[in-house]
Amino acid sequence: MKKAIIINASISGTRVAILEDGHLVELFVERPERERMIGNIYKGVVENVFRGMGACFVQIGQPQNAFLRFSDIGDFVQEFGQIGDEDEEEENSWKVLQRERQIKDLPLVTGQEILVQITKEPINSKGARVTSEISIPGRFLVLVPGYEHVGVSRKIDDPRERRRLKKIARQIRPPGFGLIVRTVAAEKNQEVLEGDLENLLHIWEKIQERAKKIKAPALVYKDMGTVSSVIRDLFTKDVNQVVVDSRRLYREIVHYLQDVSPHLVPLVELYRGKVPVFDAFNIEPEIDKALSRKVWLKSGGYLIFDYTEAMVVIDVNSGKYVSRGQQEESSLRINLEAAQEIARQLRLRDIGGIVVIDFIDMQNERNKMKLYTEFKKALRKDRATSTVLPLSEFGLMQLTRERIRPGLLFALTESCPTCDG
Repeated sequence: MKKAIIINASISGTRVAILEDGHLVELFVERPERERMIGNIYKGVVENVFRGMGACFVQIGQPQNAFLRFSDIGDFVQEFGQIGDEDEEEENSWKVLQRERQIKDLPLVTGQEILVQITKEPINSKGARVTSEISIPGRFLVLVPGYEHVGVSRKIDDPRERRRLKKIARQIRPPGFGLIVRTVAAEKNQEVLEGDLENLLHIWEKIQERAKKIKAPALVYKDMGTVSSVIRDLFTKDVNQVVVDSRRLYREIVHYLQDVSPHLVPLVELYRGKVPVFDAFNIEPEIDKALSRKVWLKSGGYLIFDYTEAMVVIDVNSGKYVSRGQQEESSLRINLEAAQEIARQLRLRDIGGIVVIDFIDMQNERNKMKLYTEFKKALRKDRATSTVLPLSEFGLMQLTRERIRPGLLFALTESCPTCDG
């Protein structure tokens, strides 16, 4: 499979497209007024604690308070408290208290100041989702302050390589920190991983220094922007090319790769074509398709996407498909094609939450199981976590997909100020 990253920059914002065999499968959009927030670290103030819900709201300096579940607090939390005497100098009156303790021993109270990190972007009227389990991603490692474990990416499936990387991680892990070895670390030596770790420790040190001095609520650390984070996280050995139409971004990408993965630099190309880069790679029609309610299948069938407050409903229809065999076989053929396209559209549209799919009715239990198996297989390409249930007795397939950021529809459109449509 050929994989490419295509980057388009303009005054209105930046778009990053991920292509697989020439087909658009993911699109990241960053506008000046809607900057990426995932990974940002804030010094927040606890405002409301709801023990019955097992959660609290944290003021982080944004229009909406962030939502923190107790399950996202973990055993380690970095709390800030004013414990100095009144006569002490101002910079010494704030001290960091770090300690490991169970949630039951952590009485979160209104006014308490803690470090939190955004795990899900704000969506509509809902504030951001945050965690106090801070993690700092690098190119090859993820640094997890306050933990003592090491882990290796599940995508590295060679047992020998997993053991080698875990051994290195244990050797270089500093006390009081956990380490996760990322997929791109495969076949890298200890020196490379140590260099990445040194950079991450430096970032954490800067976070600590700023958190001690700054007044809450405030941003303590801003993670990489969309382009940089895509290059850091998704530019792996299975990517064949990166094409960017901005000279500035091209220089930034090359400069970053020269430090962490110099062998990938030749794959980065500055686009100089006369037509816009997204037109050259036939991406614009794919975006239009992703914003449409109806999506046609090659067989002549089509999908209908309906968005509601509670869920997304997808209806599979036979449309113009002309059957040349028995009805059951025809239904299976359309459903299997629809399953592949739905899996791609879920990634592309970045649909999260509850999704209900109304496939074409089938009677054969074997065919139903085949559809379920093939759909689950298609979802494996998706980085977001999904849970899928088999077809119900009513012919419906239900799934939940992890929601990390607002969907593509939100990123590329705006509400009408008159009708709110």
